[in-house]
Amino acid sequence: MTRLMDLKPTPWGTVRFLALLTLAIIWTYPFVWLVSASLKGQLEIFSKGLNLIPDEFLWSNYQRAWVNAGFSVYMFNTVLVTAGTVVLVVFHTALSGYVLGRYDFIGRRVIIGILAATLVVPVGVTIIPIVDVVSTLGLINSRWGIILALAGGAQAAAILLYAGYFRGLPKELEESARLDGAGFFRIFFSVMLPLAGPVTATVSVLTFLAAWNTFLIPLVFTFGAPELRTLPVGMLAFVGTNETDWSGMAAAATISLLPVVVFFFFVQRYFVEGVAGAVKA
Repeated sequence: MTRLMDLKPTPWGTVRFLALLTLAIIWTYPFVWLVSASLKGQLEIFSKGLNLIPDEFLWSNYQRAWVNAGFSVYMFNTVLVTAGTVVLVVFHTALSGYVLGRYDFIGRRVIIGILAATLVVPVGVTIIPIVDVVSTLGLINSRWGIILALAGGAQAAAILLYAGYFRGLPKELEESARLDGAGFFRIFFSVMLPLAGPVTATVSVLTFLAAWNTFLIPLVFTFGAPELRTLPVGMLAFVGTNETDWSGMAAAATISLLPVVVFFFFVQRYFVEGVAGAVKA
């Protein structure tokens, strides 16, 4: 076996490495600048915008965002809303994908076509019926209302991922379970869903990112209950009538983005495997 030390870099490989390194720096620069701005003063952000090293590290910006602006409460709300949304989305998309992927029935292709069409429908178009339904349920100013509004959509991408994965599994799995006396839900929860771990990881990551960063639905659903705001909506606390607290907003944005970056860093392998497995199936 050829040792790594015996491999010599080629000119084309060096060029490719430098090109990828340049793209990586360009890609990560906005986040690095955001962290730098969160430690600067209000005037320094504009006077030395491209300089990433602050003259003085103002950690008080984070205290102002976490305590004064209420981001400790917004973080708690966001964690609850995101966790509830992920659980509900995984449950109903896995069940829908299982039916579409394993059963042939009249209208199946039509349903898949309608789901695919919903991928191009903006969230703002459906906000009025969503608010009307949740308001009828009496959940307009509650975390459950936000969770149901976020999880109750078509979730077409997740359903199609599950459907593609389940369709590629051998039919003998279900036949063996039926011979053992298992019913529909027993087969789904005990046999099929555990096998769809890669897709579940992918759907969980996508749903987590979407729920954590969503703005419109939490904004509409917390007009009458500011204490239920999530992190993206809480950014409005730094925008005043005559001025904007840019350094505090940068600190708040860093607090909001850091958990997402850490989360995705640890689950990116499962995310890639899930997408590859679903497409292959």
